[in-house]
Amino acid sequence: MTLSPLDFHEALERAHLIGEQLTGSKEMKRYLKFRQRMEQDPEAKEKIASFNQMKEAYEEVQRFGKYHPDYNKVTREIRQKKREMERVESVAAFRQAEDELDELLYRVSRVIADAVSESIKVPSNNPLYQMMGGCGSGGCGTGGSCGCSAK
Repeated sequence: MTLSPLDFHEALERAHLIGEQLTGSKEMKRYLKFRQRMEQDPEAKEKIASFNQMKEAYEEVQRFGKYHPDYNKVTREIRQKKREMERVESVAAFRQAEDELDELLYRVSRVIADAVSESIKVPSNNPLYQMMGGCGSGGCGTGGSCGCSAK
């Protein structure tokens, strides 16, 4: 089924309205609040900068994989830096708000996709949705018969 130009315009208008509603959602407001808090936190800034610096070394090592002489050392250090960064309260709060916003965006996308066809794939940052037979592959999307569960 193809949309006529008027129908296509109406669909875009409705998508724009959904976008405006999402921008005003409590999840978006929490996300912005905690992002600002994290960006103003000196400890978070320091840990993020340290992680990003280590990430450059990690990416260099990844080019050669386990054959690089520093592979184990750099891999261990990048995991340590990530844990240190995620232990900072403002970073952890931001990550949770980010996950909640991501969940909202996924659910809205899933409803729209399912209105067209249940076989449409909807991208998600949640690995449970990406598993075969799970919500991301055209399953229930809400925790029904496929066995996945929403937060």
